[in-house]
Amino acid sequence: QGPETVLVANEDFELAGRVTLNSAVELVRDLVPGDMTVTSELVWGGVVTSIVDVGAAARLIVLERRPLSRITRVVTRSVSSGVAARSHVPVVSVPAKWFPARSSGVVPTVIVGVDVPARSEPIIRAAARAAKDRGARLRVLHTWAFPGAYDDIIMSRVEDEEWSTRAKQEIQAVLDRIDDLTEVTVSVEARHAFAGDALIEAGRASDLLVVGRHDPLFPLGSHLGPVARAVLREATCPVLLADAHDTRHKARSRGRADAAQPS
Repeated sequence: QGPETVLVANEDFELAGRVTLNSAVELVRDLVPGDMTVTSELVWGGVVTSIVDVGAAARLIVLERRPLSRITRVVTRSVSSGVAARSHVPVVSVPAKWFPARSSGVVPTVIVGVDVPARSEPIIRAAARAAKDRGARLRVLHTWAFPGAYDDIIMSRVEDEEWSTRAKQEIQAVLDRIDDLTEVTVSVEARHAFAGDALIEAGRASDLLVVGRHDPLFPLGSHLGPVARAVLREATCPVLLADAHDTRHKARSRGRADAAQPS
């Protein structure tokens, strides 16, 4: 609550919240299969902390990402970024106006951004599961670049080619260990580019972008990182924020319903 809501009674907030919640539940029930259970809960408290708390044992948290002006984002912050930074389960952020393309004969595409191939297995596994569930092809994208003017000075064409070859080999070694890829068509791309720009551009022709985040248990610094924040803010398709250490949460998340809340 802020100064403009001081004179608004708690009962009015609860009524408005329940009307919004009931409308969302009716919409969801119209969209999902009839045998799928849909539950709801109205929680009093801060939006980010409430979603994180309620979704702690969920398999997935799904958020709507509404378009915000730069000024509004600075003042109110982004709910999607706040939840993604604090949650211990995967988070999907869906742009408010996004709708899946339904072109006949076009295979959906899931793109996963890989930073350090040797530490990317949990993130690639999450992307592989998403691709398999959607009947999609999986595109693995690895990029590298140095800050500012040093980038062009340091990287020669030969070094670019050597880096690309080595990165593809390291990524393929990870892919070879993942069983979920048996029914998924996979391509690997490694090129010289800034990661955020490359992923945002790739997302224009994608059904889902998968990126990793820092360990949310780490006590200091951003849990998202600059690339994840940029993709979460600018991508035109849904973004899945996957845990780099997701094996930790399998036991407690299995069998629980997903938590959903608009940002």
